Amino acid sequence: MKLITTIYNLLWGDLVTIPLPGGGSLGLSLLVLLLIPAGIFFTARTRFLPVRLFPEMLKTAVEKRTSSQKNSISGFQTLIIATATRVGMGNLVGVVAAISAGGAGAVFWMWVTALLGSSTAFVEATLAQLHKEKDPLYGGYRGGPAYYIHNFFTRKSQTKPRYSLIAVLFAISGLICWCGISQVISNSVSTAFSNAFHIPPLYTTILLVLLAAVIVLRKNATVKVLDIMVPIMAGCYFFITLFIIFKNIGQLPAVFHHIFSEAFGLRQVAAGGFGAVLMNGVKRGLFSNEAGSGSAPCASAAADVDHPAKAGLMQAFGVIIDTIVICSCSAFIMLLAPADLINGLEGMDLLQAAMNYHLGSFGVIFIAVTLWLFSFSTFIGILFYARSNVAYLFGDNWLSQTVYKLLALVMLFVGGMAAYTFVWDLGDVGIGLMTIFNMLVIFPLSKQAIDALNDYEKRS
Repeated sequence: MKLITTIYNLLWGDLVTIPLPGGGSLGLSLLVLLLIPAGIFFTARTRFLPVRLFPEMLKTAVEKRTSSQKNSISGFQTLIIATATRVGMGNLVGVVAAISAGGAGAVFWMWVTALLGSSTAFVEATLAQLHKEKDPLYGGYRGGPAYYIHNFFTRKSQTKPRYSLIAVLFAISGLICWCGISQVISNSVSTAFSNAFHIPPLYTTILLVLLAAVIVLRKNATVKVLDIMVPIMAGCYFFITLFIIFKNIGQLPAVFHHIFSEAFGLRQVAAGGFGAVLMNGVKRGLFSNEAGSGSAPCASAAADVDHPAKAGLMQAFGVIIDTIVICSCSAFIMLLAPADLINGLEGMDLLQAAMNYHLGSFGVIFIAVTLWLFSFSTFIGILFYARSNVAYLFGDNWLSQTVYKLLALVMLFVGGMAAYTFVWDLGDVGIGLMTIFNMLVIFPLSKQAIDALNDYEKRS
């Protein structure tokens, strides 16, 4: 436990502290020092892709599927899978935590982080497409960082070993992370249902595990379920937020003024609070959109698209959906509620109080159900990610695939009954290590993704 805590502090703690005027400071963690410069670098290399090619992202997302492999999935379906895993606790309680700690200005820095992260997401997803393989178990394709990391190091050594150390470490980190996330998911759901409906955690957890088992233990049910769930849950949350915004349309200019004034406000700088505003927005943005962690490329590799850059554009669009759209929904729900009503509240209690103000008891129930859908889809999505990593470590066999799924279901049950902070930290360590190993390789390999983008634009 001491080792995990030490690694956690190294990855997520303040590695560098920069003093600011007014007596405040700006703390930068190792992952922030990696991901923000990477986002700036890839945004410049792709010539501001998130803005310049946004219409192309929309066009790619609605493009009709052309399948060339049995059981293959479309680029849009991989966007659905990645959105399922990105949209979760970070979009609800994570946004609330960012605003609680950093003020309304944190929302602006979440938006900036998303725009930078979408370029990183493009690069890693395109690399996953370029290095994908046929999947003999599930059909279609598979791949991800473990595969392009392996290819990178084996090509440099001019040998063909079964494993590459960094690729193995990435795959193990991913499997550890996703087991940790399983516990966080079930604990969040059981707590929310206990608050909203007074249902004992045991009953909520048993139902959650049984439903998950029916889906994930079948061969190709995952994608079919997410195809239905994700558009419905994200769409409902978005339209409910639009209703709340239109209901409070007169307050909207004040909310935007609040966000921008606190993002750049002299008051925050003078009071020493600018570091909190900036870093809470940046960190929560990174937690939520996962760009650079290597998670989404595990889905991108499975896409059956006619050009690798299309998978990259799809995942860049996914980051924008996650943070610019869904996270902003949570922010507006909270910022449109009276400040005296939500003062002193935190996390889910704060969000449920804001929804109770806007929509009464229906709002409290709606948030509990939304959290359940967000969390459940995240669990299904991460087990799709795990497929390729399990195959890389243990080969193509159903035994290893089934054992990992059963382990994740056990973690889902345990997490619903009790919150084990150690395992939660283990999940954070897992995603942090994934990011480190992934970033080691996508910088030197990024030329392949940029070449693919240039080729795509020439053909368009």
